[in-house]
Amino acid sequence: MAANSLLNLAFLSFYSASLLLLLPFQPFAASRGPFLPKYDAAGNADLPLTGICSAAVTINGYKCQEFDVTTDDGYILSVLRIPEGRTGGGGANRPPVLLQHGLLVDGMSWLMNPPEESLALILADNGFDVWISNVRGTQFSRRHLTLDPTNSGTLMAMISLSEGEFDKVKSAALLCPIAYINHITSPLALVAARAFLGEILQTYGPAEFNPRGEAEATFIESLCAYPGVNCYNFIPAFTGNNCCLNASTAEAFVKHNPQPTSTKNLVHFSQAVRSGVVSKFDYGNAYANTEHYGVPIPPVHDLSKIRHDFPLYVGYGGQDALSDVPDVLRLLDVLKPHEQDKIKVQYVEQYGHVDFIMGVDAKDLVYGQILEFFRAHN
Repeated sequence: MAANSLLNLAFLSFYSASLLLLLPFQPFAASRGPFLPKYDAAGNADLPLTGICSAAVTINGYKCQEFDVTTDDGYILSVLRIPEGRTGGGGANRPPVLLQHGLLVDGMSWLMNPPEESLALILADNGFDVWISNVRGTQFSRRHLTLDPTNSGTLMAMISLSEGEFDKVKSAALLCPIAYINHITSPLALVAARAFLGEILQTYGPAEFNPRGEAEATFIESLCAYPGVNCYNFIPAFTGNNCCLNASTAEAFVKHNPQPTSTKNLVHFSQAVRSGVVSKFDYGNAYANTEHYGVPIPPVHDLSKIRHDFPLYVGYGGQDALSDVPDVLRLLDVLKPHEQDKIKVQYVEQYGHVDFIMGVDAKDLVYGQILEFFRAHN
């Protein structure tokens, strides 16, 4: 994929705001080795590895490539590419589309379902050149583990759009968008955010938060002990109720996740829940904020500056405890000046957070509309 290619982007803000490092980028010529760690009982990722391509793509009859990508500012990303559909048809005229996962999950999230129900493979079968970002804490060199959480998930897309940075992007689909999040009803997320535990982690914890590590697992157990938090059913405890998940797929998802991330991402998420605004990271005091931003209070991002003629798709569900209805409606109110033929909003009353990526009927309710949207704005 050339650096000057125009992209369609699909983002899933999964669990909460996630890190996104966007194109233009230059993939290495050589394919990357496998990068999905299997963890032992102590949370150590030193066992044999299995790549996403072999685990979930080529096994279903698709071509797949894995790359390391180094950004201009030194971050190392893992990216996989599905260049054509199962029956072939690759070529230079296939529009590239980038799928970006969210916080605490990885690129495997787009490939948990069978091919006919997975958005990535549906896009490939419908003429798109599919790229899946696999940004995870363990994919960065040690000096890059503390990441800038202002560049996060669907929020990253909207911030970049508001600041005019998406010059090589043609359109964006935002699934379960995370922007304003002070009305979330996720029991586990609320406990963490309201207890100021993000700042505790930042002060005393490592740069990387690995949920399968011993210390982090103990920390999560302490959150699960709070009244009203039932971690025995982990997906609804974090994301809210989901209507339409295959039981075996949901079980595999829980076994595979959560994945590592930057501790700073979690701190920023906690700040956003408590503040109710979309702002840069708060370093905790006027001196540190001034050193980073030139002002004592973190600047607020103005999402109303998103170009009104930029094609946007926004999908959200009525049962989502993270990308909750009141906060999404607040976002849509900010987007009211958008040209009506350039924004597509889809509300699915029965859907929760995970249904948009793993729902057995998402191919009929959601993915068809995303395909139509991308084709209309290609």
